Amino acid sequence: MRQVSYMEQRVVRMFFLGDIDYRMKKVLFVCLGNICRSPAAQAVMQHMVDEAGLSEDFVIDSAGLINYHEGELPDSRMRTHAACRGYSLTHLSRPVCYDDFFRFDIIVGMDNRNIDRLHSMSPTLELSKKIVRMSDFFSHYDDDSVPDPYYGGDAGFRHVLDLLEDACKGLLSQLVDSNETK
Repeated sequence: MRQVSYMEQRVVRMFFLGDIDYRMKKVLFVCLGNICRSPAAQAVMQHMVDEAGLSEDFVIDSAGLINYHEGELPDSRMRTHAACRGYSLTHLSRPVCYDDFFRFDIIVGMDNRNIDRLHSMSPTLELSKKIVRMSDFFSHYDDDSVPDPYYGGDAGFRHVLDLLEDACKGLLSQLVDSNETK
């Protein structure tokens, strides 16, 4: 009897056990520790998806490149600033895992270091095509990344939320437009 590879097992799980719903767009936001930028992006995007009446069409999640904060809520400063804008950050930090590259349609890194690390983690070159930079979706900012506000003050957290709101709007628009053309 032939030995079944891990990849073949994943394909069986995805197709026959309902592990993945192919009708939904699945978006993963990634930053270093999954306590500031990526959970905020997740909350902003989820809010926009809900407001657009598209909740049934999207799965939004976030993860970090390190597991140092695994199981923790987002940074209290980010939660406070997000709450002032109507966003609730309740996601518990988790690290990016191997299956994320198969489970998600698009993996959004916050800065060049995140992007480089995600590319090095990708199981295949084909799957690495899912990795994109958050700043690619800016329409009102010239920044080339979403900076980490962890060591900065209140202005840094507000700026990150401004960037995320702009980028999530652009990303959602692109994802909705791409679905309509299929």
